[in-house]
Amino acid sequence: MTLAVDVSGLNKSFGDKHVVQDLAIQVETGKITGFLGPNGSGKTTTLRMLCGLLTPDSGQGKVLGLDFRKEAERIKRQTGYMTQKFSLYEDLSIEENLTFVARVYSLDDRRRRVGDALERLGLENRRRQLAGSLSGGWKQRLALAACVMHEPRLLLLDEPTAGVDPKARREFWDEIHALSAEGLTVMVSTHYMDEAERCHDIAYIAYGRLMARGTGEQVIERSGLVTFRGEGPGADRLSRELAGKPGVAMAAPFGAAIHVSGTDRAALEAAIAPWRKSPFRWTEVEPTLEDVFIHLMGQSKDNFE
Repeated sequence: MTLAVDVSGLNKSFGDKHVVQDLAIQVETGKITGFLGPNGSGKTTTLRMLCGLLTPDSGQGKVLGLDFRKEAERIKRQTGYMTQKFSLYEDLSIEENLTFVARVYSLDDRRRRVGDALERLGLENRRRQLAGSLSGGWKQRLALAACVMHEPRLLLLDEPTAGVDPKARREFWDEIHALSAEGLTVMVSTHYMDEAERCHDIAYIAYGRLMARGTGEQVIERSGLVTFRGEGPGADRLSRELAGKPGVAMAAPFGAAIHVSGTDRAALEAAIAPWRKSPFRWTEVEPTLEDVFIHLMGQSKDNFE
């Protein structure tokens, strides 16, 4: 297994807030790794340290075979980074933005490279449209085109599909998988569980600490969660009554149903026993990633509190 990212002991503080704490992460070349966790958990800070935009307080290891602390400038040249906020020039056209990016990277044969990027991301017919007039999905395509035009080996995506419609999100992920198949390593932070399931593996970070790592199936299996699904009239309203009872780690509505999870089966069954009768129907189900992540959030402490 060839590792594109192999770092350990990663720490970063801002004032008295320790936002990344002794983090170790390995990412296999050509894989898509999902970075998940609540807001303020250090996901963006970690991505920026890995590509050399932020200097860590401590840590060691390699990114793309280079010492990520001593050779940050070389890593930057081989990394594409797509920020949460659209960061290209809104008063320039799509083509002008890509040409500008090509100049920043001192790319040769710029006209061909810009043309290839326009064609790959389906932007050719809009090449003269101002970036500021694009919808969220088209801005996303333009930003991705700008990130990969210099042919990076590592692509970092920071919540790239926030506010984008489902069709555009699916098309975006199809392109990410196509890039991965060509050997590009991708790390993507997201809050969408369906996007987490599209990743080859995931890393769950809560307030600076790595709490789960592996494929989606592995993370679910290692959680030790037992989950029951309750259905019936008003089942979704039982969450308030069940939350906080012994054995209940999480009680959350799922449409008209409810998911109740915990790691102690006997205590969990005792908690739902008063409602385990008509008109309610209960079945044991496999926990979802969302069940697991809510459970992990309950085990972590917000370092800004």
